Amino acid sequence: MNYFNGFSLKGEEALFSSYLIESEYCVAGFSYGAQQALEYVYDSKVRIDRLILLSPAFFQTQKSSFSRTQLRYFEAGQEAYVKQFLENVTYPSKRDLSTYLKVGTKEALEALLTYKWDTNKIQELLDRGTTIEVFLGKDDKIIDAQAAFYFFSPLTTTYFMKDAGHLLIR
Repeated sequence: MNYFNGFSLKGEEALFSSYLIESEYCVAGFSYGAQQALEYVYDSKVRIDRLILLSPAFFQTQKSSFSRTQLRYFEAGQEAYVKQFLENVTYPSKRDLSTYLKVGTKEALEALLTYKWDTNKIQELLDRGTTIEVFLGKDDKIIDAQAAFYFFSPLTTTYFMKDAGHLLIR
């Protein structure tokens, strides 16, 4: 399986083992990694049967001022920004993610905040025979999970998990 990490994380795929399928024909990604996973599969010329998007970073319904504000906070204090970010990622659980921490760059943060999910790309992958599954936590403090659900559910198999946050745990 090919896995793409979330922003400021590495090795966190262990947290999602119950959602992942060990297969050379499966690609998965968490949050920012979900964006990268979709682009990888879209550009791939090899067979990929399943794409698993775990809490895909979905900000296209936010005002542009949201992205500018996030980038300003990141530049003003990277350490404080990432600490607060990780607290929001784990909510409502209290899971410690320090062993998975790999502070991301401003460029990566900007890329994830400005990424636009494209229904045409998703449809093309479906037409190629790729199964796409999206997992969203209802209590997500990172993204607007309801807006993401409305975007993804007409196209993909979308799971909207009650009492779960961005990390998909309670």
